[in-house]
Amino acid sequence: MMEVVKAFLVGGLICAVVQILLDRTKLMPGRIMVLLVVSGAILGFLGIYEPFLEWAGAGAGVPLLGFGNSLWKGVVKSLGEEGFLGIFKGGLTATSAGIAGAIIFGYLGALIFKPKMKE
Repeated sequence: MMEVVKAFLVGGLICAVVQILLDRTKLMPGRIMVLLVVSGAILGFLGIYEPFLEWAGAGAGVPLLGFGNSLWKGVVKSLGEEGFLGIFKGGLTATSAGIAGAIIFGYLGALIFKPKMKE
């Protein structure tokens, strides 16, 4: 049960920081999303993200920080196996299931709820 609470608190803290960025800065949501993905990749490169992920569990693995770290791990793995071409291929290979899931479920959600454009 404590792992669930820890994951909830860490994920909530990440979301709270993002909400503060949205409210207090002029950064657009897309730029904040890119900032999170790049931050996750940089933290992975520095070797900080894996210990944090082990400690925080899903609270750190599910947000966009975790996506950036997954991209980084895919690039490193593919770079070792395939050389220079792995730089371009590895990140997408490692995260393809998540990307496909987001596209499919986003489309299904749009079919079910019939979204409308804001005026």
